[in-house]
Amino acid sequence: MPREIPTHLWVSALLRRASLSGAFATIAHKGDEDRGDVVVKVTSERGKARLYAPAFNPEGPTEFERLAVETEAEADELVGKRRKMDRDLWVIEIEDREGRHFLVEPVRG
Repeated sequence: MPREIPTHLWVSALLRRASLSGAFATIAHKGDEDRGDVVVKVTSERGKARLYAPAFNPEGPTEFERLAVETEAEADELVGKRRKMDRDLWVIEIEDREGRHFLVEPVRG
């Protein structure tokens, strides 16, 4: 999330992009309104999932990275661990047949 934009506005834009494209997106966990980080879980078929989280980039714009998970259970486990470490974390879940993440930021991996 670009730091000049409050997280709740960034999340609203992501949800809107997904909705306008015919996907279902929801806030699974709401974090800090202004400064919380966001993880995005994308499911495209039963039991399969991909997870995206902000990547460390101290010198440039926000980037995301695809984390090493393949199943929904693995994604949920990793999200649970991250939520324990970061109470301000937002968790967005997107269901899309094409597996799109709807992020406009660059994505690694």
